[in-house]
Amino acid sequence: MGPHPAVAAIRLAVRRVLHDVLTDVQRTDTPRADQRRPEAQRTPERVPANPAHPHPPREQATSPLVLVACSGGADSMALASALAFEAPKLGIRAGGVTVDHGLQDGSALRATEVVSRLTALGLDPIESVAVDVGRDGGPEAAARDARYGALDAVADRHGAAAILLGHTRDDQAETVLLGLARGSGIRSLSGMAAVSGGPGADRRYRRPFLHIDRQTARKACMVQSLPVWDDPHNTDPAYTRSRLRHEGLPALEKALGKGVVEALARTAQLSRDDADALDHWAAQAEASVRDAAGLLECAKLYALPPAVRRRIVRRAAIEAGAPAGSLFARHLEEVDRLITGWRGQGAINLPGKVVAQRQGGRLVIRQGC
Repeated sequence: MGPHPAVAAIRLAVRRVLHDVLTDVQRTDTPRADQRRPEAQRTPERVPANPAHPHPPREQATSPLVLVACSGGADSMALASALAFEAPKLGIRAGGVTVDHGLQDGSALRATEVVSRLTALGLDPIESVAVDVGRDGGPEAAARDARYGALDAVADRHGAAAILLGHTRDDQAETVLLGLARGSGIRSLSGMAAVSGGPGADRRYRRPFLHIDRQTARKACMVQSLPVWDDPHNTDPAYTRSRLRHEGLPALEKALGKGVVEALARTAQLSRDDADALDHWAAQAEASVRDAAGLLECAKLYALPPAVRRRIVRRAAIEAGAPAGSLFARHLEEVDRLITGWRGQGAINLPGKVVAQRQGGRLVIRQGC
């Protein structure tokens, strides 16, 4: 008899992602024809000394490492168990990391418990990292920034090929609705990418469960007798995502019927495809709308479709110092009027002390005083 359907589903999702990681690693490690040297001329591989293992097996030293980010909740515990099961069969080392945000009493103890659970699954290396959560962007955004900063640091320290995250289809639906509420355009409706990156690693983060619902992950933990921790913040109405999860989505399903979560997740993928295509178009068009000095020409910008034009403007604002997370649709609309509705209006102030103004038929975006 095979594994329970929920367990089979999570293992299949993880297996597929691990195959993708291996493909990326092989593509990166394969030298180009002009870089290849005869075997005799190659420098022997050096393995860092480890007092506990002075002579590690070659396959252990050279196998790619994949980490799972684990909070101890059902989603990430299900992910950790699937990684522990699938990675050895593919010659991949599997490790884990848990982040202690320090936002609740007993958080350090819970982090220690998560380390014990990951150890019991056979993961190695395992790290617990405590972070200081700031206030920029609100509590949820600040916690997220601190968490990803810690994950990036751990991945860099261990040379990890990837970090697996336990976001589910339900999380994706919530992200789409939050983006819709912000009114920030199609990119906000794209939700979370199945593959995304950190500094210098644009394919570091992998989300195997974006097509798996939250209940499947929880069921997989239950049938495997995996202990899970339910974060009280997930039911705290003080947090926007919690209110959306327990009030907003149920109200939508009551009004529109079942299938809302699936439809929102599907919208995310379609929106991402469209946004990626428009980003590519904008990147290609940008050079054609700049003059010899590199300034944006308003007449040429005007001739572009609005979606392409605003992407060029947004990129220019970010390059000038505007924080991407603080640059919203309303900012771009104001700058766009300097191109499409020029009536001699003054400069537009953007986040990050960036100023946009029209001068001599050029759109100038720069740091203000």
